[in-house]
Amino acid sequence: SRLVGALTSGSRIQMHALIRCVVLCFADQLYFALLHQKVKSTPDRHCFCIDEELSYENFYADFGPLNLAMFYRFCCKLNKKLKSCALAKKTIVFYTCGDRKKQANAAYLIGSYAVMHLQKTPEEAYSLLVSQNASYLPFRDASFGACMFNLNILDCLLAVHKALQFGWLDFSKFNVEEYEHYERAENGDFNWIIPGKFLAFSGPHPKSKIENGYPLHAPEAYFPYFRKHNITTIIRLNKKMYDAKRFTDMGFKHHDLFFVDGSTPNDAIVTKFLNICENADGGIAVHCKAGLGRTGTLIGCYMMKHFRLTAAEAIAWIRICRPGSVIGPQQNFIDEKQASLWEEGDVYRQQITEQENGSSKAAVAGILSGVEDISINGTNKNISQRKTPSEMHTEEEEEECGGLTQGDKLRALKSKRQSRASTGSISLQKPFITRQATGSKVLQSAGLAVARLVCVMVAE
Repeated sequence: SRLVGALTSGSRIQMHALIRCVVLCFADQLYFALLHQKVKSTPDRHCFCIDEELSYENFYADFGPLNLAMFYRFCCKLNKKLKSCALAKKTIVFYTCGDRKKQANAAYLIGSYAVMHLQKTPEEAYSLLVSQNASYLPFRDASFGACMFNLNILDCLLAVHKALQFGWLDFSKFNVEEYEHYERAENGDFNWIIPGKFLAFSGPHPKSKIENGYPLHAPEAYFPYFRKHNITTIIRLNKKMYDAKRFTDMGFKHHDLFFVDGSTPNDAIVTKFLNICENADGGIAVHCKAGLGRTGTLIGCYMMKHFRLTAAEAIAWIRICRPGSVIGPQQNFIDEKQASLWEEGDVYRQQITEQENGSSKAAVAGILSGVEDISINGTNKNISQRKTPSEMHTEEEEEECGGLTQGDKLRALKSKRQSRASTGSISLQKPFITRQATGSKVLQSAGLAVARLVCVMVAE
């Protein structure tokens, strides 16, 4: 009744519009509400909504989750309000009055905030959000066809929790301006998935230019950024659009692991990819055509093996970092690989432990035996053979398919919505200011007088 009064007093929302009111105890001051219309702040209530301010840029039918920069900006905004002396005695209501897609993103934001700043487990935060049969649309992939794999809010909260545990998510070191700059097509179209380890980027082109409205970048355009951030290895998953020597002649290691756009890799490719990444002495930049589907799929495999993420957690985190990643059958492929990659990871870590305890260095090599003679077409007798579409295709066959590939279409869509592109060169020297004062210091205020998170469900 206290919440209903807070939301209805001095507003046009009628009592009969509320079909249920769920009070979720997080602290003392903070509420989350799903409403039909906007509400105004009052002397004892401060209301805010991010439906228009933070909006997901879709490719096709995808609608979330909102990316890492948007989550960061939401956390800064909310923590600033909770720290404000002017709002200290007011109830703070974060609400959405958008459609079910907006509701899902709002719930993801407040749930992730609770995990990151209110010391809630993902399960605790999610159970509060779905109290009394409240439900949210599951997120889906960036494909045009029917959804093949549902990603729910709990998957996203679990991914955020794992990212915090492993140090991938640290807003005290996060530069939001840099993130937003480099994700744009004209500035390179790349994102870190695991900081310092994996960078996903759109495939380079022989010459920097604009083609069909999409800025294409030559390998040389990436050299300054890659060197500055200790990226030593490049892995190409699409057909050869540029000469690898342009990277290797400048001291980078370059590997080709081709499989058809939109398809899934065979076991030999997965094993070779993991072996390359496990032996790399610096950061790894992975690309396919758009740097979304094939790229996210193999990075997800590494995350499952070495960090024991579930398939859904891996997909969720990759999409939070780089929206649109892992598409169509690639989602189910990652899910099917989870158990075997967990097992491989357990063996790998056991061998590492034995090595660190004084065992022969050959212990680690034992689990990688036979890897060096694996062909990309998958002929090693020690690798279980799975018949996949990628085993029946070559680069020439992809060329002969004609028309635009999935990667072509995704890049075109991204460029179309980011229409500011005017040059094919990457602005790598842009100075970025680390906003410690407005970022990390504000984000460290999570222990303030935040007292109650409330979810209000209203008639749809």
